[in-house]
Amino acid sequence: MPQNMSKDIIKGYIRYLKLQRNMSANTLDAYQRDLEKLLDFLKREEKDVREVTLEDLEAFSAGLHDIGIHPRSQCRILSGVRSFFRFLQLDGYREDDPTELLESPQIGEHLPEVLSPREIDQLEASIDLSKWEGHRNRAIIEVLFSCGLRVSELVNLKLSSLYLDEEFVRVFGKGSKERLVPISKRAIQELKFWFDDRCRMTIKPGEEDYVFLNRYGKHLTRTMILIMIKRQAETAGITKTISPHTLRHSFATALLEGGADLRIIQALLGHESIGTTEIYTHIDTSMLRKEILEHHPRNKKK
Repeated sequence: MPQNMSKDIIKGYIRYLKLQRNMSANTLDAYQRDLEKLLDFLKREEKDVREVTLEDLEAFSAGLHDIGIHPRSQCRILSGVRSFFRFLQLDGYREDDPTELLESPQIGEHLPEVLSPREIDQLEASIDLSKWEGHRNRAIIEVLFSCGLRVSELVNLKLSSLYLDEEFVRVFGKGSKERLVPISKRAIQELKFWFDDRCRMTIKPGEEDYVFLNRYGKHLTRTMILIMIKRQAETAGITKTISPHTLRHSFATALLEGGADLRIIQALLGHESIGTTEIYTHIDTSMLRKEILEHHPRNKKK
């Protein structure tokens, strides 16, 4: 394939992901990296993307296995490959889609690490409230657990998206899709404690609407949240390997154990597919009974 045409196809595909699939910058970067793996393989094989066969893609998939890439990562890469060839077909570069019969590697069931409400309380109780960031960190942990947010959603959470009187938070998830998530009274109280400290800070211009800030008045990054939670777990004596996503898993697990319907959990987590949510059904599917707010431990009345 002429080099200029190859570049035009790739540019068109990236534009398609950005504009038509409405992907976030992080997801877009991941798709580009995975596509580069395929393009490197095709370059070595001297193959044109318009003439690639199923056998070529099976060889590519086998190569991923041979170099030790984890099956779950292989599945993600092949998902991106399928997306690319669907684009080629839609845009008229190919008449067929060679990925239609391409199989993904089998992966075993992965049960995410979770924390119990008692362990969440243990995590929060270990925070030193005499430090300037104490109330902020308690609010972060409580909001993650009470609302089930992704860490990217938390760091981008805005004051203008909080409806605390109505006990709801407006969240912009993957692909900028909006959803409303109930927030518990406990989380609201922790936020108010943090706001008492936040109002005394010097905030950088342009950062005024972000809920969570660092000591320099700028919004937090995902890495900052990850480091904080790992350090706090160590301080609390929690030996599980946890991350911000663990609190999201714990949110979903607490709801399911309490009896919330899986479809409601799907909507609250912002999952497009119920299949993504079904990972939580290892808990006890016999307990699926009522609506959400009755079942999360932070919403139950003492």
